[in-house]
Amino acid sequence: MKKIITVLLICLVNPVQAACEDPPAPKVNWSRCSLQGVNLAGADLREAILTRANLQGADLSKARMNNADLNFSNLQEANFSRAILMNARLVGVDAIGADFSHARLNEARLSRAKFQQANFSHARLTKANVYEANFTGANLSSAVLTEANFERAKLYGARLDNVTSEKASFESADLETASLVKAELIKANFDKANLVDANFTDAILDKASLREAVIDGAIFENASLSDANWVQYQRCRSGAVGQCR
Repeated sequence: MKKIITVLLICLVNPVQAACEDPPAPKVNWSRCSLQGVNLAGADLREAILTRANLQGADLSKARMNNADLNFSNLQEANFSRAILMNARLVGVDAIGADFSHARLNEARLSRAKFQQANFSHARLTKANVYEANFTGANLSSAVLTEANFERAKLYGARLDNVTSEKASFESADLETASLVKAELIKANFDKANLVDANFTDAILDKASLREAVIDGAIFENASLSDANWVQYQRCRSGAVGQCR
């Protein structure tokens, strides 16, 4: 018993440290490591620990990063195009200008992250948690955002043209001047959102909710509003197009 207690105490006093020189592999621990500009294209980094690491400008295209932990890391200008990041943790990351095009981020956690000017075109974020993340000026065109949580997110001037966002929540989000042309937004939640000057031309908002949203200057030309819950809690008629009547 005494020997077991001694071993436990050693483990507590000397926790496992990141080995920044270790080669890429599943479950590798690169926490707080400086990996700026490194080429990890196609690497297998499933369940890797990369918390607070510096991956600025790194190439992680096509990398396998399921369940990886990148919380609070520097991902500025990094390339995650076509990477697999399902169930990954990217809470509080700085990914300004990063490329996530065609990446798979289903059920990933991206809350309070910085994604200004980032590229998420054709990315998959089904059921992702993006609470209070900043997507100002980001490109999410043709992304799949089904059941994703964008509550209180900043999407000022973002491009969401042709997105699939059925049952996604944008409650209290800032989508001022955002473009959602031809977006599929069936049953999406825009309650209390800032939609000033947003463009919903040809979008599908059937059964969506916009209760208490601010829609000054918003464009709904040819948008389908069938059975949508409108700003003042009124229900749009079945088959409504362009205007809630």
